[in-house]
Amino acid sequence: MASVTLGLGLLSVIVWLVLLLGRDRFWLASERDDLPAPVPASWPSVTAIVPARDEADVVGRAVASLVAQDYPGAFDIILVDDSSSDGTAAIADRAGHASGRLQILRGQALAAGWTGKLWAVAQGVDHAGTDADYLLLTDADIAHAPDNVRNLVARAAADRLVLTSLMARLQCATLAERLLVPAFVYFFQMLFPFGAVNRPGPTAAAAGGCMLIDRAALARAGGIAAVRGAIIDDCAMGALMKRHGPIRLMLTNRAHSLRPYLSTAEIGAMIARSAYAQLRYSPLLLVGTLLGLGLVFVVPPVLALAAGGVGQVAGAVAWAMMILSFQPMLRFYRRSPLWGIALPLIALVYAYYTLVSAVQVWRGAGGLWKGRAQAMVGS
Repeated sequence: MASVTLGLGLLSVIVWLVLLLGRDRFWLASERDDLPAPVPASWPSVTAIVPARDEADVVGRAVASLVAQDYPGAFDIILVDDSSSDGTAAIADRAGHASGRLQILRGQALAAGWTGKLWAVAQGVDHAGTDADYLLLTDADIAHAPDNVRNLVARAAADRLVLTSLMARLQCATLAERLLVPAFVYFFQMLFPFGAVNRPGPTAAAAGGCMLIDRAALARAGGIAAVRGAIIDDCAMGALMKRHGPIRLMLTNRAHSLRPYLSTAEIGAMIARSAYAQLRYSPLLLVGTLLGLGLVFVVPPVLALAAGGVGQVAGAVAWAMMILSFQPMLRFYRRSPLWGIALPLIALVYAYYTLVSAVQVWRGAGGLWKGRAQAMVGS
């Protein structure tokens, strides 16, 4: 038994050394949009596309933040009302009508082979035509600082980026949000280190709440139809666009989510919507992921608290490295560093909802969002 605990402890330490020193040091959370970009000689035209389905509680504030952009060039907004039943379109119209920037497009019935959001986005892109140099794909629950579009375009133009994406700052006020939200971004960065995304190579990702895309490059890539069935549409878009030029993904304080999560079940539903899709609907990858989460996040505290000898010391060292790795993200979200101690428990919650995600797919209810089960296994 002592040799088993020793082996597990040493393996945990090795894994955490690799995570801290490799993986582009994702845990430092250093890829941000804080530094200003050079001002372009002329400002390209931009059209924002906002897909919206039953977003009455947030869409007014989201549209108002787009209307208030201080962008020096041509800037228009197209909101695609995706069969809302709660007055979303009317609220959006009141928030943006006076500006002259906003158009509201009534979405068509969902086409076969498409996820709902991407079908709405595609209609907005088609309606925009070829007038815009850039398309800002943003969600109806995202609010933007007045200088956000200007900074996005300046950075895209300076570095000739085909896709510039910001990981919108999520709300982190309720107990459920404090428990799970910083870890959501932390785990995302672990899967897709932003440093690797932002340089040439196979790693690609994006954050769907705020993506500025070169319209001509998107057309060359096949348009929105090229990713029409993707559940994790932002990462699919990142992979698509990286084949056609450089992309960038950053943390930001210039875009933030308006959507509150009052319970762990609400956040769990967000996780479960796409977790099994990330595993390519593979039972083997599911088992491997659950075992991996156990080894990386659960074994260290168990050894530190229950083992003895060198195995206990190794477990404590691995747990300490785990806590250290979580600190930059906790600082970004202005949370107590003591939340780092709870990371093993948080990982167990994510493991549980990953399993829930698989069960939902097996039951034919995968990818559930706004009443639509959209997982297309084998499509």
